[in-house]
Amino acid sequence: MSQSTIPQAFRAAVERHADQPLVLTPQGSHSFSAISQAAERIAAALQRAGLRPGDRVALYAINGPEFVQSYLGIVLAGGVVVPLNLLIGDEEIQYILEDAGVSALVYHQALAERVDAFVDRAATLRCACCIGEQPVREAHYRLADWLAVADEPEPVACDPAEGLAAILYTSGTTGQPKGAMLTHRNLVANTASVVQALGLRPGEDRLLVVLPMFHAFAATVGMLTPALHGLALVPVPRFDPALVGEHIAACRATVFLGVPSMYNLVLRLPDEQAAQWASIRLGVAGGAAMPVDLLERFETRFGFPIVEGDGPTECGPVTCVNPPAGPRKPGSVGPPVPGVEMAILDGEGHPLPDGEVGEICVCGPNVMKGYWNRPEATAESFFGNWFRTGDLGYRDADGYFFMVDRIKDLIIVNGMNVYPRMVEEVLYRHPDILEAAVVGEPHPSHGEIVVAHVVPREDGALDAAAVRAWCREHLGAHQVPRKVVIRDSLPKNATGKILKRELRRAGEIERGVIVD
Repeated sequence: MSQSTIPQAFRAAVERHADQPLVLTPQGSHSFSAISQAAERIAAALQRAGLRPGDRVALYAINGPEFVQSYLGIVLAGGVVVPLNLLIGDEEIQYILEDAGVSALVYHQALAERVDAFVDRAATLRCACCIGEQPVREAHYRLADWLAVADEPEPVACDPAEGLAAILYTSGTTGQPKGAMLTHRNLVANTASVVQALGLRPGEDRLLVVLPMFHAFAATVGMLTPALHGLALVPVPRFDPALVGEHIAACRATVFLGVPSMYNLVLRLPDEQAAQWASIRLGVAGGAAMPVDLLERFETRFGFPIVEGDGPTECGPVTCVNPPAGPRKPGSVGPPVPGVEMAILDGEGHPLPDGEVGEICVCGPNVMKGYWNRPEATAESFFGNWFRTGDLGYRDADGYFFMVDRIKDLIIVNGMNVYPRMVEEVLYRHPDILEAAVVGEPHPSHGEIVVAHVVPREDGALDAAAVRAWCREHLGAHQVPRKVVIRDSLPKNATGKILKRELRRAGEIERGVIVD
């Protein structure tokens, strides 16, 4: 299947699973054939509006059936999907629209106020379509009108290995965001790997997708994998643990996709709401390191296994996952998924022996074509065919990979490496700590010092001295936080991943390095 385009793989799935549900909501079910009909009509409408093969189309929408229809419709028309992060500001959106040369926009009415702020400044934009009844501009189309025309798109020739299906913009932790170019082959291959690695069951499994579908994890695992392999998805428009439980109970979801902070909040549900999760057979965790203590407490209470995996946007994004059938290794992100190779390389691109920490690198049909209009950045991101993830880690003798930290998050205290994740694991074991994040801070004598940002449990009483004493019991002297900041919450992105750059910035403001 990895030699297929997304349209070919999707149409084959529709033939096999026409009457089965593809999208389920508490309000109703949308079959494969119904989603297919809607996507084909959207594709035809885009072509009538002047879309040419390879044109970029921005998708700015909340999770729901229309997101699935629109994404597939753009690809069926020969377009390249550019999903827009719902949480970024107008200036960053405008940058992405201009950088990608976006010619069309499909947006949700719920985001009309945001669209109003940037739509007229997008110089390359030729047409826009609103999901809802109230377009921002009179000239904009309505999705309902597109769906009312029983038209079929013109066929589009596409080389799976070269033709782009999506450009996903990275979060821009340093400088402007970069657009990872994912081909049809990248995404089709990655969905096939996901089905095998997770043991997903066509016609049976229903994936709960509350992670935003503009994100690589949700788009590939939660949306494209069901669409191309005969599974169903249950989209939830926002993360609210009670709302998620209602969707699980109403739609009998069987697989939950989340990031660690989501599992942490779900763990706090009262018993009557936790009971709504009874149909879930498997949890999948990605996007950030899963504290072992959190994983064990969650599994004990909810009674289903959580498999931790990993992978960057540039790799489709799934590179590795603990096999649900075992063996699972807490703290590990598992072995590579089928069809993907991983290695630990040194700074020169040479392989390191098992157990030695180096950069996790990836090779396979899932690895991006490169960064859009960034040949130098693309070249810097590869050792030959090996994509450099920027993650530090090691492989054990069984071929399981362990992430130690991001290279940029490494803290060097008096010349000694401190990996924030090791400190965070200790902090999460403290009975009064709900969340924790560790960053480095420059120091004139020590090079850097360790700074811990912690959020106490509702009924917990925390003070900095007690936290440091706890760390001294479990860590080496150079790993113990010199500073402990007790906070009401930690900054997070749209997927719930803790934003360490914001914590560093807060420290810089506090020290007077930058002015807020």
